[in-house]
This record gives sequence, C-alpha cells and structure tokens, in this order.
Amino acid sequence: MSLSLHDVTLTYPDGDARLTALDRVSLDVPSGSITAVVGPSGSGKSSLLAVAATLITPDEGSVTVDGTDLTGLSRGQLTDLRRATVGIVFQQPNLLPSLTAAEQLQVMAHLDGRRPRTARRQALDLLDAVGLADHAGRRPHQLSGGQRQRVNVARALMNHPTVLVVDEPTSALDHERGAAVLDLIVRLTHQQATATVLVTHDRTHLTAVDQVAELQDGRLRLPRHDESARA
Repeated sequence: MSLSLHDVTLTYPDGDARLTALDRVSLDVPSGSITAVVGPSGSGKSSLLAVAATLITPDEGSVTVDGTDLTGLSRGQLTDLRRATVGIVFQQPNLLPSLTAAEQLQVMAHLDGRRPRTARRQALDLLDAVGLADHAGRRPHQLSGGQRQRVNVARALMNHPTVLVVDEPTSALDHERGAAVLDLIVRLTHQQATATVLVTHDRTHLTAVDQVAELQDGRLRLPRHDESARA
C-alpha cells in the first residue's frame, strides 16, 4: 500500500473539551487506485485529507506513506517526505497570475533544486498529459476554469508523487468540465501509479473510481463492492 491509515483519531480544541474530527479511521489506498471520500459537511473529510497529505499529525493511530511510518517524524522530516512523495490538488487552483502554465509547474521543480532545462521538459510533458500542450505559454486569465484546474492537477504531479490527495476538484466547474477533470484524475492515477484520495461532493461520477468511502461524524464506512458499484 502506498497510503495506509490505521486507527487514526484526530481531535481539535472545543472550549474546555475536544471535538473528534476523525474517530479510529482506517483506510488503505493501493498504488494506481483512486479512493473517493464522500460525506456531509462537517463529517471530517477535510481532516482526513489533511492527515493523508501529512499536513496534520493525528492524536492516535498510524499513517504510512510509501512504506514510511510517519509516527515520530519531526516537522522537518515530514516536510521533506511530503515534498518528495505527496502531491496536493487544492479545491481552487490558486495559480500565480504572472506565470504561464509551464512556469506554474517549473516553480515546483525549482523548490527541489532541479535543473531549469529538466524542469521545463517535465512541465511540458505533464501539460501534454493533461491536454494542454498548446497552452503552455498562457497565463491563468487566458485559460478557462477547467483548464486552470488541469494545470492544478499537473502541478501536483510535478514531483512524481506516490500519494495524490485531491480536494473537491469539480466544485467550481459545470457538469461537463467537472466530469472531464475527474476522468483526467482517474486516468493519471492509473498511468502514474499514484495512491489517490479524492474528496468530493459530486456522486454522479463515482463509478469511475476504485473505492468509495463514506465519512459520517468522523467515522469511516467502506461500502461493499456491490454497494460501490451502485453509488
């Protein structure tokens, strides 16, 4: 498994008490597969995504990413591991307005110290993979919402992550563009062999994913295969 959560519990301060966001959550996501996490607002979806992305350390339980148990790792070690193995697709692309599509990706490679020429080639290859080879020189205001989200996906893959976490990628898109972006994520998950966790409110396209997990009050439920097929 490239991503494994075992008995993860996460709480937040709530006055004099603690609010439980995740309650003994266990989840395995194999390489090359995509797990969709659904549930009502406040069910813990964002918390699960943050734990999977190594952005938050749980109170209890263990998280394993690409064979590495995160228990006991320092903040610096977590940052290094996240940079090397985790890709994050945010709900809003948050592209830098002054940079072209290719430059958005090259910035990620620059943080890792890769050579500019190598980074440029990798950026163009990824833009080609998401269907934007002809848009590499365009800036965000010259791209549609769906195209900006495609750049967002490509940027998350720039460090060749083994784990990809995706936060509501279709929330700002119409049905057709949302379906195209989700199809893209599914295809790239299989091609890049990432372990992908996708948080979504849109249940209309869930037949394309490998596993559907439902969160309710911080507790995770994994439907049987026949239930997933009907979702």
